[in-house]
Formats: sequence, structure tokens, C-alpha cells
Amino acid sequence: MPRDISSKAGFVALVGRPNAGKSTLINALVSDRIAMTSRKAGATRRRQLAIVTQDNAQIVFIDTPGLDSRGGKIREFMQKEALSAIKSADLSVFLADMADKTDDYESFLSLAGKQKHIVALTKADNFNYEQRLRKLAEYKPFSDRFLAIAPISAKKNDVAPLLKEICAHLPERPFYYDPSELTDLSVREIYAEMIREALLDSFNDEVPYACEVEIESFVEGDRLDKIEAKILAQKPSHKAIVIGKNGAGIKRVGVKSRKLMEQFSSKKTFLKLEVASLRSLNKDERTAKLIRKGGA
Repeated sequence: MPRDISSKAGFVALVGRPNAGKSTLINALVSDRIAMTSRKAGATRRRQLAIVTQDNAQIVFIDTPGLDSRGGKIREFMQKEALSAIKSADLSVFLADMADKTDDYESFLSLAGKQKHIVALTKADNFNYEQRLRKLAEYKPFSDRFLAIAPISAKKNDVAPLLKEICAHLPERPFYYDPSELTDLSVREIYAEMIREALLDSFNDEVPYACEVEIESFVEGDRLDKIEAKILAQKPSHKAIVIGKNGAGIKRVGVKSRKLMEQFSSKKTFLKLEVASLRSLNKDERTAKLIRKGGA
């Protein structure tokens, strides 16, 4: 949306290792639940935009998959998505748990090159003043590489210092989006991610990572949303696990998915889930298509 030239706007990539808290931060920044969160690493698989507009500044955050050098077609695709976001953004924010060592940050530096970035140390509410100072001292040898460093707590919604630093380094340009917009994702795509989050929370080991979600039908109503979705499992054995004995597994996923959807939409949700096996999921180009579209 056009604005006076005195306004600031820019794309900011959120990067870090898997489970660094990028999606949790996204939800705190927009004060809504648009990004998938899970205790398990590697939950985010696609780039997602979150739009934060404050006075004369608009920050378009890019929530990226976690930086992960392990093998596999899906992880390879996720890594490329993250690196592409870093290169195309005006600015990057590297997220690191305050309890972590600087190893992951050093790996990020080798990937980011001279890309402008800010370091955000998450879960700062778990540390006292002296502990925070000691952690900041660990990053001092890298002070010539980052623009600023900010301890934050997304859980406590203490993100103002980070926003202030980001706004200070944005280029002057008109807004990209209407200030009322929060994300580039459609409701359909958000619902697909919520089903995948329910899968991650319902099963252990590799099963949820070997599944994708495809929304086959979506009808949005004033009081009721109707969704028909298919869970695509990599192997027949994974399909059997997701379904569970007497359908207990898929029922659990459905209950958790509906709860997330209804919390998000403040409406009732009718959800029909089916499970199918797809042996070549990791090798098939359809995997990349599903990840890129968020299950649409």
C-alpha cells in the first residue's frame, strides 16, 4: 500500500537452527497464531510472511525453515528455502536460545557472508541480569559482524527491543501491504499447517516428518468452516500408525486440529481427515510442491 516516502519498509528473514523459536516469535509479533509451533525440531518447512506495521515502519518477516545440514530431500529443500530468504531479504535476524553456545551463530556467519543482520537471544526471561551480561560477552568477539544484539522473550511478549533495532535499519520506502494484513498465507494454508502441527504433537520418531497434508476441499462460512484433508504418509506402515488401532490415531489428530482451527477462527469447524500412503514422498517432486504451497 503506497505511503509517504518518509515511511520505512523491508523484508526481514528470521533464521536459526531448528526449534530456535522463530515461529513462536512470529506469533508474538503479530499477536495472533498464524505460524506453526511445535516442541519438535524442523516443524517449519516453508517460507511464510508475517507483516508487522508500526507507525511509519512496516516489517515483513520471513519465517524460514531451521538451518539444518543433515541429509534428505525434504531437509535439502528446507535448507535452500532458508538460504534463499537470507539472500533476498533487506535484513536478517539470527535467533539463538540464550542457553546455546555460539557454534550455530558461527555456522550462520559462514552462510550469510556480509548480509546485514541482528542477533536475537531468545528465552531471556529464564536468565537474570548477570547471566544475560555473560552471554552478551560471548558474542562480543563477533561485534563487527552484527548490527545489534537484543535479548528477547516471545513467551512474555518482550520483543520491543528487537522491533526498535529492526526499524532503525530499514530502508526508506513505501509500505508493501495494507497495515491491516498480518500474513501472506490463506486460511486454507494455515489450516493445513495446523493439521501438520497436530501430527507432530501426536506421534514420535520419524512418522510425522514423513507425512504431508493436502487440503482437498475448503468451504469458509460465517459460523462454520468445512475442511476435507488428506494426510500423505511415506510408507504403508506410517499410514497404519497414523490411523491407529480402531482409528484412535487419526481421531487424536482430528481433535487437536479442530481445536487449533477453532481457536484461530473463533468459529466451529467440520473436519474430515483421510490417510493415504505415498512411498516416494521424499523423492517425489510433489513433496516440494506441497511444502511450497503449504498443503494447498
